[in-house]
Amino acid sequence: MNGGHQHWVFGKRAQEHILILASGDKVRHMTVRPWMAALAFCFLGVFSIGYLLATSYLVLRDDLIGATMARQARMQHDYEDRIAALRAQVDRITSRQLLDQQVVEDKVDKLMEQQMALTSRHGKLDNLLDRAESSGLTDKDSAPSSPAQSYAPAIKDKRASLGESIEAIEKQLAGGAPADATPDNTTLAYVPATETVGDRADRIFSKVTLSLKDVEQDQRNRVEQLTSDAGNAASAIESVLTRFKIPMPETAAKQDWDDSAVGGPYVEPESNDDFNNSLIALDGALTRLEAVRSTAESLPFRNPAVGKEMTSPFGNRRDPFLGRLALHSGIDFRFSPGEKIRPTAQGKVISAGWTGGYGNMVEIDHGNGISTRYGHMSQVLVKTGDTVDRNDVIGLAGSTGRSTGTHLHYEVRQNGRAVDPVYFMNAGLKLATYIK
Repeated sequence: MNGGHQHWVFGKRAQEHILILASGDKVRHMTVRPWMAALAFCFLGVFSIGYLLATSYLVLRDDLIGATMARQARMQHDYEDRIAALRAQVDRITSRQLLDQQVVEDKVDKLMEQQMALTSRHGKLDNLLDRAESSGLTDKDSAPSSPAQSYAPAIKDKRASLGESIEAIEKQLAGGAPADATPDNTTLAYVPATETVGDRADRIFSKVTLSLKDVEQDQRNRVEQLTSDAGNAASAIESVLTRFKIPMPETAAKQDWDDSAVGGPYVEPESNDDFNNSLIALDGALTRLEAVRSTAESLPFRNPAVGKEMTSPFGNRRDPFLGRLALHSGIDFRFSPGEKIRPTAQGKVISAGWTGGYGNMVEIDHGNGISTRYGHMSQVLVKTGDTVDRNDVIGLAGSTGRSTGTHLHYEVRQNGRAVDPVYFMNAGLKLATYIK
């Protein structure tokens, strides 16, 4: 039904729609305008879309929730896997550090054992070096040079540097030293700061091990050299003693022990390694040298009148009193009256006093059937039975007995027979390097 107001639309009058509602006697009407229809249509559209969305949400909600939970579960699993991997890596690193620490500690213990072994060896060497020095051994190329004891300071310095190196290892393991700290530039190389403790330890171990090997090799070389020198010196002395038919000391070859009064608990023998064998060989060579050297020092190989003029040699000569040929059983040396006379070797006085043509004479027994006589002295200062050394004064020069002037008559007798003292003095020149 049309009525009421009218509107113009595009030059034409638009008819308005009126909605009439009747209820009994009551009649109501409502004019339906275009904007109201548009509003109602929009409302219906929005409601429909909301309904569709709500329906879709209700339908798809379980799938969305499930997908979200699955994604969260995957993320949680990834985090847990990552955490487990990190824990495993931490465990591996911790185990490796413990293993490395144990390995390093074992290496340090081994180095300490090696150093203690070298120190112990050096202690054994000290005694042998002292014996070698007292025996007159020197480093020989073509002539005697520095004494054998000169070897000791170099080894002592190396041992000190090794001790500092091992202390450096322990400090680095404890984290108490910087990466580039080294106690001895000659022993340890520069360590970069980017290296790990294990790398630094390995580098130090390598340097210390090389130093230990150098010290050990030095000791071996020195022992071998001393053994060779001792053997050569003993052989040289033995050759001279053999020439004079002097028996070799038995203690130079072996040492016999009396088993009738010995004992003690059984203890396992020390390790029989090459170094100990070399020490035993050196000890044997030094024992042999000391024995033959002691024998040589007890014999009259020295000149009784160094720097003095020889007035009459050994052998046949014209007797100064009878004027005929006679055997001169010794050597005469010109002396000033009252000059001190010393023996040519240690020994025991077996005769002291007036002895016929010798005048005042002293005879000294040197063992091995060899004795020396000192005649024509003005005064005798020892008596029979005295033990004298070669630095002791046995009398004063004079001209007693069958003598034409002040001099010393010097004889060497072997098994009671006079021999030319020059032979002994020449041998003494060859032995000058080995005897005092």
